[in-house]
Amino acid sequence: MDKLSVMNAYCRIVERGSFARAADDLGVSAALLSRELKLLEESLGCELLTRTTRSMSLTDAGRLYYEEAQSILDAVNRSEDRIREAVGAVRGHLRVNASSSFGQMVIAPFLPRFLDQYPDLRFTLSLDDRVVDMVEGGFDVSIRIRAAMPDSALVARRIGTARQRIFASPAYLARAGTPEVPDDIQHHRIVGFLLADHLTGWNLSGPGGEQTIPLDPEVKVGNSLVLRDLLIAGHGIGTLPDFVSDAAEARGDLVRVLPEWELPAPEIFAVTASRLGMNARVTAFIDHLCAALQRHS
Repeated sequence: MDKLSVMNAYCRIVERGSFARAADDLGVSAALLSRELKLLEESLGCELLTRTTRSMSLTDAGRLYYEEAQSILDAVNRSEDRIREAVGAVRGHLRVNASSSFGQMVIAPFLPRFLDQYPDLRFTLSLDDRVVDMVEGGFDVSIRIRAAMPDSALVARRIGTARQRIFASPAYLARAGTPEVPDDIQHHRIVGFLLADHLTGWNLSGPGGEQTIPLDPEVKVGNSLVLRDLLIAGHGIGTLPDFVSDAAEARGDLVRVLPEWELPAPEIFAVTASRLGMNARVTAFIDHLCAALQRHS
């Protein structure tokens, strides 16, 4: 029995909460993982996981073995990463999670160059507009856009800022009129971002100080690219981050509304699980991402 392989499989089962999901991550069958766990438990003389048809839970021995195995695997990974970095190699499997709009507008353009530069790298990009559990999802790095990161075991590196501005199409403004002051916004049709903190109110900063505009958007969508397209089509006024709005604004498809006023600008964080650290794969990806964000700024 390959102890390191079995340790890795066991940790993946615990973290994913499922033999099937762990098997999918590792590229093996769930039946093989079940047999390996049975052999491991027999070698240790104790039960590590209590399993039923509906659930799985750690025994006390299972929790202790997970913590020890995790520590050993981390040490092995750190050693291998140091050696790879010493010879400039980026290998292995990198799993990245980001929102749909950020993935399509910022990551996708540099991804071909990134993969060309590191041909030995396996890469998975998952796009999800909701915050995912990094450990459960098996991700090495997650890109999160928010005002601040809550205290947690995760390690967050600030890599940029997403400026939020108000937009509409020239056709909509020609038809409905152009707001002159923030209070005018309440007389217009609003397209809101369903997952935004500012869905029901915009806290604006501008020449008159700060002003809060309560809102009840007539249309709500859960994706910034869909919101952008609705604004371009003349369906109302809404807010967009710069990495979504820049190209449409440059083409003249969208124009700034109340250009001297802005919403709070959320930060862009590259988040890693603390136990994984900044290995060579993650470092290479974040370096490319930071360069892409520089081009957007």
